[in-house]
Amino acid sequence: MSSVHVDHGQWSSRLAFILAATGSAVGLGNIWKFPYIMGENGGGAFVLVYLLCILGIGIPVMMAEVLIGRRGRQSPGNSVKALAIEAGANINWSIVGWLGVIAGFLILSFYSVIAGWAVSYIFEAGSGAFVDASPAEIESIFNNLLQDPIKLIIWTTFVLVLTGIIVGKGLKMGLEKAVSIAMPAMLVLLLIIAGYAAFNGDFTRTIDFMFTPDFSKLTYSGVLIALGHAFFTLSLASGAMMIYGAYLPQKTSIAQSVVAIAIADTLIALIAGLAIYPIVFGNGLEASQGPGLVFVSLPIAFGQMWGGTVFGTLFFIMLGFAAFTSAIAMVESAVAWLVEKMEYSRAKAAAFAVITLWLFSMLTVFSFTGAEWAKLDFNFVGKHVTNYFDLIDHLTADVLLPLGGLATAIFVAWIMKKEAVFEEMNMSAKLFSVWFITLKWFTPIAVLFVFLNLIGIVKIGQ
Repeated sequence: MSSVHVDHGQWSSRLAFILAATGSAVGLGNIWKFPYIMGENGGGAFVLVYLLCILGIGIPVMMAEVLIGRRGRQSPGNSVKALAIEAGANINWSIVGWLGVIAGFLILSFYSVIAGWAVSYIFEAGSGAFVDASPAEIESIFNNLLQDPIKLIIWTTFVLVLTGIIVGKGLKMGLEKAVSIAMPAMLVLLLIIAGYAAFNGDFTRTIDFMFTPDFSKLTYSGVLIALGHAFFTLSLASGAMMIYGAYLPQKTSIAQSVVAIAIADTLIALIAGLAIYPIVFGNGLEASQGPGLVFVSLPIAFGQMWGGTVFGTLFFIMLGFAAFTSAIAMVESAVAWLVEKMEYSRAKAAAFAVITLWLFSMLTVFSFTGAEWAKLDFNFVGKHVTNYFDLIDHLTADVLLPLGGLATAIFVAWIMKKEAVFEEMNMSAKLFSVWFITLKWFTPIAVLFVFLNLIGIVKIGQ
């Protein structure tokens, strides 16, 4: 069946687009991952490098993705194909869009499982399970969740079904309505928790840790982690920004919108640090706790603090909101393609995508429970993988996303006609020139360097 041109509709305003795209960018990466990698890489110096990376790589690539989406007005693969035809280039460039759709789909297959942890912890915190619990008891709550396939399947199913319902309702009644409620609610909850942390934790040490650069604590590999995370935190190369760009009204400034999204995303990541670290430091816990920071360290602290049950519950509700706004963005590009290619209704396309995702998510569920059939044992592009979750996480974060970002920069700066790019960006010639040169030279070289380091071809530092 050939693709048909479908009018997917447009965002009702620039604010709606900014809220939706910020919701896509703000997820578990900001609130779960950013604080712990900052803790592992020395705090303030890492934050400074991260901010520079957002400027030099994140913003230029996001502008390029939104540009492709708006000029093509279709799902990512079909948009890139249309623009390749416009430029007189090979239609196989459509792989640039497809890389994003596939990466977003695979990420969501494990992201939905981790989002399920956040939702289950709303009820753990609300029931008072953390109150006066010892670190060993808190750790066993987390381990018991990971080893219980029934619980994991129930929470993963809940996340995916709700995501499917929202996306199935369409742009105005589904995505736009959901993010216009979830994003402000998430921000208010985050600010409440940050205020609570400031009064009940060690806020002075947090400010010192996050904003006083100590470059002796920053390794070369820390710089590369900052570069990689800046790239991934903005939802780049996952299909989300291209499909959201496809719904952007023609007169809306891409540059101004993207800068607003990048600022909002970065501020939320920093506020998450201000919400988490005072509680961590105030309770004598380690900043470099790793992935267990949110699911083990914070519950220990909430269990010992005044009002910990209420604020612990609010924290995990906020984490749930962050996870959902990213999930709906990652499934949207696949749904849009099914509507175009198979001529499905939105509801049918969403149902088909969610069922397929659910089947893929079982690979992650049973990787965590330690099922024999989910165990793997081989080296894949510079990393030893031990289960399907390891494989999918490494394939997306370390291979598909960097390659997708690299391909996007090359396609827009080298393949598309420069006049078409200038026309779509609608900015002053001087600003356009700075952005275009950055995208053409600096961004591809930096992304390629990160990619080669991650897969082990280039090794810098420890």
